[in-house]
Amino acid sequence: MTTAADLVAELTSRGLTVAVAESLTGGALVAELVSVPGASAVVLGGVVAYQTELKHTLLGVDAGLLARHGPVHPDVAASMAVGVRDRLTTGGHPADIGLATTGVAGPDPQGGHAPGTVFVGLAVPGDVRVAELTLAGDRQAIRNATVSESLTALDRWLVETRE
Repeated sequence: MTTAADLVAELTSRGLTVAVAESLTGGALVAELVSVPGASAVVLGGVVAYQTELKHTLLGVDAGLLARHGPVHPDVAASMAVGVRDRLTTGGHPADIGLATTGVAGPDPQGGHAPGTVFVGLAVPGDVRVAELTLAGDRQAIRNATVSESLTALDRWLVETRE
């Protein structure tokens, strides 16, 4: 597994910034990234939009999309990633990368989705992708695995775009 330290080093060497939008992970993803010394050079910040309405008001997720599908949907993850990328700007420039998590940590199903149903969104200029995960374990295991899989998604994009 790629560690947060490896990702921060790669982002730093490439001069890229990241912004994070989280739901089920409740800030754990951005906390993992900022645990690395020097992360402030690349991590712009994070938004914990745990309540569905905040996904709309803070991140710009379409209210109609949320009404139709609820917060656990691949298009919601994609929209959260785009929204956080666009909204967390510094010096008038959006983050280079938006990373988002939404899903069901459990213990109970939500909106017809079983615990462990998770979507990770990644948005960069000209590309938005979503990884659908089916995770197992208790609430904490699902949240931890989501953080790990989110870091893997970011690493995958960095590897694919390495020059």
